[in-house]
Amino acid sequence: MKENISSKSTGLKDIRTLTGSSLLVAMSVIVDFFRIVISNILEISFGFAPIALGGAIYGPIVGGIIGGIADIIQYLVRSSGPFFPGFTLNAILTGIIYGLFLYKKEITLKRIVLCVLVEGILITIILTPIWLNILYGAKFFAIPRIIKFVALFPIKVSILYALLKLLKQYKMIRQ
Repeated sequence: MKENISSKSTGLKDIRTLTGSSLLVAMSVIVDFFRIVISNILEISFGFAPIALGGAIYGPIVGGIIGGIADIIQYLVRSSGPFFPGFTLNAILTGIIYGLFLYKKEITLKRIVLCVLVEGILITIILTPIWLNILYGAKFFAIPRIIKFVALFPIKVSILYALLKLLKQYKMIRQ
């Protein structure tokens, strides 16, 4: 794993990595424009997909960087509340998690399910309620957040599986 991470940190100097990462950041920002805001503490967005692809294509470090930069630009372009570094941390961790699970690994439905499950539990169920409690005093245990996680789980898995299989078919990801 250490070799996996260090080999991609040198990739940050590669022009193809920088260009591809920039495109994924732009895609994440654009996709985030089409989020569904239910309330100030609950919204649905598919901006995770470009961040997940960044982790799968370029590794956990670059995936985390893509997530962090995309989150900051999304806030600058279209904020839906005050800036809070916890949500940027969520985006960074999302890229890292997808990179750890998918970078240079065989793309299987089981691996993607596990990856989305870990990311969802850590980010959606654990960290986001902490940040929302700090910001708005929201409850730590919120049924709508769990319903959102359960409802979006098969959608996220399907989107990621289809995108990653497509990228594999065109030899854009290594295994």
